[in-house]
Amino acid sequence: MNQSKTMEAADRRFGWFMSAPSLALLLAVILFPVFWALFTSVHDYTLIAPNFDTFTGAENYISAIQDPAFRHSLGLTAFFVAAVVLFEFLLGFIVALMLNSVERFKPIYYGILLCPLLMNPVIVGLIWRMFLHPSLGIVNYLLTVVGFEPVNWLGSTQMAIWTIIMVDIWHQVSFMIVLLLAGLSAMPKEPYEAARVDGARVYQSFFYITLPLMMPVIIVTLLIRMIFAVKTYDLIYIMTRGGPGVATDLVSYSIYRTAFVSLNVGEASAMSAILLGFILLLTVYLYRYMRSLT
Repeated sequence: MNQSKTMEAADRRFGWFMSAPSLALLLAVILFPVFWALFTSVHDYTLIAPNFDTFTGAENYISAIQDPAFRHSLGLTAFFVAAVVLFEFLLGFIVALMLNSVERFKPIYYGILLCPLLMNPVIVGLIWRMFLHPSLGIVNYLLTVVGFEPVNWLGSTQMAIWTIIMVDIWHQVSFMIVLLLAGLSAMPKEPYEAARVDGARVYQSFFYITLPLMMPVIIVTLLIRMIFAVKTYDLIYIMTRGGPGVATDLVSYSIYRTAFVSLNVGEASAMSAILLGFILLLTVYLYRYMRSLT
């Protein structure tokens, strides 16, 4: 017994020894940028004067919070995240339920669904910017063919954010489908067979079996998708540059503009820290909620 424990301890030490270089490199790659950003956020660091001579404390954070443009970008990002996650989840869950009952040609359906997800966001932005061109795009051409007026998809302050939401849904809904379908495929068959024997209807099986069993997968999927949606930058940069005006000025692009257009890296780092705080709070809340379900 003692010899077995000794061998287990030796194997554990050897495992840590072998993985230590990779873990150290991973921690350095992840933690160094975070600590550098936090350190920069309490200094008057600009690209005009790139030094840490002036310690500002919470001044950059106060300036960021008092900045109307940053508050607008936070609110717009919250709306964007809520919209894309809600629509992608509803559409993804419906498609996943349909595919879960399909037996023939399932690999073909998987391949078709994964095509948008495998595309680089920059390529997606360029393609859809061409498709949505007000006079040369195929979308407005098809609208005129069926008798509708052309739409200024990216040049209208009312339509621009909804256009970005539509493109993001087209690009990322496959992510939801794949994860939810994986969860559905791994569910046990016995509860459904028992419910069928007891005479339960389809909607009763869905609400009383599928949803409760799928809830941990749903929470994890929503959490991952929310984090990625908050960081949306590529589509904004390629398609609108935050415009028209500030109609699509999401927080990631606002931070970029503060750092590399206004050249105020210190305040941009403070904005990033505030955003990181919101994401961590959301992650902790959803994680605790998920743990309460298990």
